[in-house]
Amino acid sequence: MKKIAVGLLLLSVLLVPVTVFAQPNVTISSLDQLVNAIKRPIWIVFGLIALIAFVVAGILFLSAGGDPEKVKTARAAFLWGIVGIVVGIVAFSIVTIIETAL
Repeated sequence: MKKIAVGLLLLSVLLVPVTVFAQPNVTISSLDQLVNAIKRPIWIVFGLIALIAFVVAGILFLSAGGDPEKVKTARAAFLWGIVGIVVGIVAFSIVTIIETAL
Protein backbone atom coordinates (compact mmCIF):
# COMPACT_ATOMS: atom_id res chain seq x y z
CA MET A 1 0.00 0.00 0.00
CA LYS A 2 2.87 2.34 0.81
CA LYS A 3 4.41 1.74 -2.62
CA ILE A 4 1.13 2.69 -4.28
CA ALA A 5 0.87 5.91 -2.30
CA VAL A 6 4.46 6.84 -3.09
CA GLY A 7 3.91 6.02 -6.76
CA LEU A 8 0.78 8.19 -6.92
CA LEU A 9 2.58 11.03 -5.17
CA LEU A 10 5.49 10.86 -7.60
CA LEU A 11 3.10 10.70 -10.55
CA SER A 12 1.26 13.78 -9.34
CA VAL A 13 4.53 15.66 -8.81
CA LEU A 14 5.58 14.79 -12.36
CA LEU A 15 2.23 15.76 -13.90
CA VAL A 16 1.77 19.15 -12.22
CA PRO A 17 4.35 20.99 -14.37
CA VAL A 18 2.84 19.51 -17.52
CA THR A 19 -0.62 20.80 -16.68
CA VAL A 20 0.59 24.18 -15.44
CA PHE A 21 2.71 24.93 -18.48
CA ALA A 22 0.13 23.62 -20.94
CA GLN A 23 -1.05 27.19 -21.61
CA PRO A 24 2.05 29.28 -22.25
CA ASN A 25 0.26 32.51 -23.28
CA VAL A 26 -1.85 33.12 -20.20
CA THR A 27 -2.05 36.71 -18.99
CA ILE A 28 -3.30 37.14 -15.45
CA SER A 29 -4.51 40.59 -14.51
CA SER A 30 -6.64 39.91 -11.42
CA LEU A 31 -6.76 37.69 -8.38
CA ASP A 32 -9.82 35.90 -9.75
CA GLN A 33 -7.97 34.91 -12.91
CA LEU A 34 -5.01 33.71 -10.83
CA VAL A 35 -7.26 31.51 -8.68
CA ASN A 36 -8.91 30.06 -11.78
CA ALA A 37 -5.56 29.47 -13.48
CA ILE A 38 -4.35 27.52 -10.45
CA LYS A 39 -7.63 25.80 -9.60
CA ARG A 40 -8.32 24.24 -13.00
CA PRO A 41 -5.07 22.20 -13.37
CA ILE A 42 -5.16 21.11 -9.75
CA TRP A 43 -8.73 19.87 -10.17
CA ILE A 44 -7.70 17.88 -13.26
CA VAL A 45 -4.74 16.30 -11.47
CA PHE A 46 -6.99 15.51 -8.50
CA GLY A 47 -9.45 13.74 -10.78
CA LEU A 48 -6.69 11.67 -12.35
CA ILE A 49 -5.29 10.66 -8.96
CA ALA A 50 -8.78 9.71 -7.75
CA LEU A 51 -9.35 7.60 -10.85
CA ILE A 52 -6.01 5.84 -10.37
CA ALA A 53 -6.80 5.21 -6.69
CA PHE A 54 -10.11 3.54 -7.55
CA VAL A 55 -8.51 1.46 -10.30
CA VAL A 56 -5.84 0.28 -7.84
CA ALA A 57 -8.54 -0.58 -5.26
CA GLY A 58 -10.42 -2.53 -7.94
CA ILE A 59 -7.28 -4.45 -8.89
CA LEU A 60 -6.71 -5.24 -5.22
CA PHE A 61 -10.27 -6.57 -4.97
CA LEU A 62 -9.81 -8.71 -8.07
CA SER A 63 -6.46 -10.08 -6.95
CA ALA A 64 -7.66 -10.85 -3.41
CA GLY A 65 -8.97 -14.27 -4.43
CA GLY A 66 -11.17 -14.57 -1.34
CA ASP A 67 -8.33 -14.05 1.13
CA PRO A 68 -9.90 -12.07 4.00
CA GLU A 69 -6.72 -10.11 4.71
CA LYS A 70 -6.36 -9.00 1.08
CA VAL A 71 -10.07 -8.11 0.90
CA LYS A 72 -9.62 -6.01 4.04
CA THR A 73 -6.68 -4.21 2.40
CA ALA A 74 -8.73 -3.59 -0.76
CA ARG A 75 -11.66 -2.22 1.27
CA ALA A 76 -9.31 0.11 3.13
CA ALA A 77 -7.89 1.36 -0.18
CA PHE A 78 -11.39 1.95 -1.51
CA LEU A 79 -12.44 3.72 1.69
CA TRP A 80 -9.39 6.01 1.60
CA GLY A 81 -10.16 6.73 -2.05
CA ILE A 82 -13.63 7.89 -1.06
CA VAL A 83 -12.18 9.97 1.79
CA GLY A 84 -9.79 11.60 -0.68
CA ILE A 85 -12.66 12.42 -3.05
CA VAL A 86 -14.67 13.99 -0.22
CA VAL A 87 -11.69 16.06 0.96
CA GLY A 88 -11.03 17.23 -2.61
CA ILE A 89 -14.64 18.23 -3.17
CA VAL A 90 -14.77 20.08 0.15
CA ALA A 91 -11.53 21.93 -0.67
CA PHE A 92 -12.83 22.86 -4.12
CA SER A 93 -16.12 24.01 -2.58
CA ILE A 94 -14.36 26.17 0.01
CA VAL A 95 -12.33 27.90 -2.70
CA THR A 96 -15.47 28.44 -4.80
CA ILE A 97 -17.45 29.82 -1.85
CA ILE A 98 -14.66 32.23 -0.94
CA GLU A 99 -14.31 33.21 -4.60
CA THR A 100 -18.03 34.06 -4.92
CA ALA A 101 -18.13 35.88 -1.58
CA LEU A 102 -15.41 38.33 -2.62
